[in-house]
Amino acid sequence: MLIRVEIPIDAPGIDALLRRSFNRDAEASLIHDLREDGLLTLGLVATDDEGQIVGYVAFSPVDVEGEDLQWVGLAPLAVDEAWRGQGLARQLVYEGLDSLNEFGYAAVVALGDPAFYSRLGFETCARYDLRCRWPGCEAAFQVHRLADNALDNVHGLVEYHEHFNRF
Repeated sequence: MLIRVEIPIDAPGIDALLRRSFNRDAEASLIHDLREDGLLTLGLVATDDEGQIVGYVAFSPVDVEGEDLQWVGLAPLAVDEAWRGQGLARQLVYEGLDSLNEFGYAAVVALGDPAFYSRLGFETCARYDLRCRWPGCEAAFQVHRLADNALDNVHGLVEYHEHFNRF
């Protein structure tokens, strides 16, 4: 198992993994569009011993109340069905958080299973008066601070790129 930054030749394998994992085209199209527009802050792949892509996580810029605070959104996160339950999703997220921290990013937001993300150090955004545009997601919308002061005096609407609004 190898986790590394995605490279251009990985695009077809990432696309196939996303389509298999989500049983739809939306996430694959999202990543394609983000990549084409230069909006992927970081993409990590996990490959098996034969070099096949079995896991993927992407991070892209988000704004808070229209400001660029060096925050990113985690989405999507996918692990091939045969590799689930082995901690690969956790490893992908941790590798991403470590890299983003080294790059100087302040915080990461995620919209997903609160039980999973809380084990990785994420907290509910509502606790900090942060929200996303999608109603009914309060429990699932979470934040992980990378910089100690990332959440100081920050509140309001966290906005993903418009490509996310097609879901």
